Amino acid sequence: MNVLTTEKLYTMSDTAGSEMSPLKVVVAGANGDLGHRIIQYLVLRKASVTALVRKGSASPLIEGFRAKGVTVAAVDYNNLHELTAACLGAGCVVSALSGLADVIVGVQSNLLEAAIAANVPRFIPSDFSIDYTRLPIGSNRNLDLRREFSMVLDKAAIKATTIFNGMFSDLLTGQAPVIIPGIKRVVFWGDADQPLDFTTIDNTAAYTAFAALDPSTPRYLRIAGEVASARGLLSAADEATGKHFKLLRVGGLGAFAGMIRLTRFLVPQPKEVFPPWQGMQYLHNMFTGLPKLLPLDTARYPEIEWTPVRQVLKTAYNQL
Repeated sequence: MNVLTTEKLYTMSDTAGSEMSPLKVVVAGANGDLGHRIIQYLVLRKASVTALVRKGSASPLIEGFRAKGVTVAAVDYNNLHELTAACLGAGCVVSALSGLADVIVGVQSNLLEAAIAANVPRFIPSDFSIDYTRLPIGSNRNLDLRREFSMVLDKAAIKATTIFNGMFSDLLTGQAPVIIPGIKRVVFWGDADQPLDFTTIDNTAAYTAFAALDPSTPRYLRIAGEVASARGLLSAADEATGKHFKLLRVGGLGAFAGMIRLTRFLVPQPKEVFPPWQGMQYLHNMFTGLPKLLPLDTARYPEIEWTPVRQVLKTAYNQL
């Protein structure tokens, strides 16, 4: 299901005038799922795009980028001169990088320094998450790294815009242990009616492309393709599969936190970006309600057609 038709994107680009005029956008993390989708939407909006890839990358996406008129810059992320040269003339640098401290804090700091050196006016960091500003420090390792970089970003002489999107809805099809089709259960902790924010990767990419070309963005943008509780996910699973699911309350949030500590002790995997306990931390954060996205800026770009959870599930299950 396409989030935005080519026709709609071109129409938006042609009629928006000076408010949303296409310009050069540099995208770091271009080989990743989110990064390459952001590039696709920028291309559809007639932007001039430079895709940053690591030197020596043999990703099959690279030739596809070039075929669409995207400039591919193979860079050493530790080489400020190379990064600055790639950023020259850009109106916005978008980071879709993924990793631990060496990337989220280290490489992004290098990218930020290069953007400033190249006089780029705007920077979108690789946050794309629940609202970590509302969480206590120590409740989520990966989000703590994003918080650490945001402190660097807020002191920089550049306009920054973070996009919070909740959880990627795509993860509900298998990676996030919430909807379990085999036993027809929707698993939750705490309150079955706690509102949760979900947005597809594709919707997030489309929104990011619009934001990258919009000079009036605020410091934070919060989006949700759908806000649904565990009970709402139950209805979506019923509709998507035509079967009857039931809720399964595993326990309270305190018990869940204890399970996370035990899992981290038994399977620490400190060098993994997404070890099992990291995903558990993310779910725990969401079920507390603390990082609920408010207010939502989903309607800021009305051309985007938001994909509901039921459609994500239906598409996934029809492919099995």
